Amino acid sequence: MSIISELMPPKPKWLPANDMPDCTGKVFLVTGGNSGIGFETVKELLKKGGKVYLAARSRSKGEEAITSLEKETGKRAIFLELDLGNLASVKRSAQTFIDMEPQLNVLINNAGVMACPVEMITSDGYDLQFGTNVIGHWYFTTLLLPTILATADANPAEKPRIVNVTSNGHRCHPSIDYDILRDGPKRHAMSTVKLYGQSKFGNIVVSNELARRYDDKIVSISVHPGGIKTNLQRHYLQLPLGVQNWMMADPWMGAITQLYAATSPEAADLNGKYLIPYARLGRPNPKADDVRTGTDLWKWLEEQVKEL
Repeated sequence: MSIISELMPPKPKWLPANDMPDCTGKVFLVTGGNSGIGFETVKELLKKGGKVYLAARSRSKGEEAITSLEKETGKRAIFLELDLGNLASVKRSAQTFIDMEPQLNVLINNAGVMACPVEMITSDGYDLQFGTNVIGHWYFTTLLLPTILATADANPAEKPRIVNVTSNGHRCHPSIDYDILRDGPKRHAMSTVKLYGQSKFGNIVVSNELARRYDDKIVSISVHPGGIKTNLQRHYLQLPLGVQNWMMADPWMGAITQLYAATSPEAADLNGKYLIPYARLGRPNPKADDVRTGTDLWKWLEEQVKEL
């Protein structure tokens, strides 16, 4: 599958309204569900009867989104406060969910930041893009793994899924430079686009490592949603509105591929795969599936949270 095909995808053949199965009885958790692609993802899951937790940093924005979704679908999502740029918040959020919910059928790691100013770091001192997109999501996922694995044991015929939203931007920096993950002069010399690419590469590496470690219990899929008009580009694209509208699709289209990964029966066989718009199998940079890269990153991530 060519990169051009990722950038200029054909019309979708799989549409949530027509093809998405009933989700009654299943529990979903969507990070960054208050806006953009995440909002559209939560909407479709609610329409299909899913019990959906909407995780967001801002309670006011999260509750506003939930109210809007309820008016549109007649169903109400459940708010979960989550700041992926603060590891203590991540831990609290995961525990809050665990205290409320005994099962988790699908975790959609959708939230993210893109091409923000290099000066921006997390509250724990990490590069904001890697800290939010990779470290925060990895920690949140590992804290929820006991619940996810218990869900797998309760229904071995249907494995829980973890959908990790990445980007074809991972091709801008298909490696992990551990010297620039914390703040310092070397990181400041990097372009914000390369720092973003590194974080999206990290998302695929983590997704593939999850697939290897828990192959018998879960399905872990990485997803490039496509070029979508969302707030994610607010630090990056300074293009005339007409150009943006021509280049980018609406948020509901960005939700298609992750909804396919999260719900379609066909995606149950896509553990460790990379999907591109719209609901098609793609190929990431081959470095993302290197076993040593995966084990090294996992070990480094464990070191970052061992004192928490």
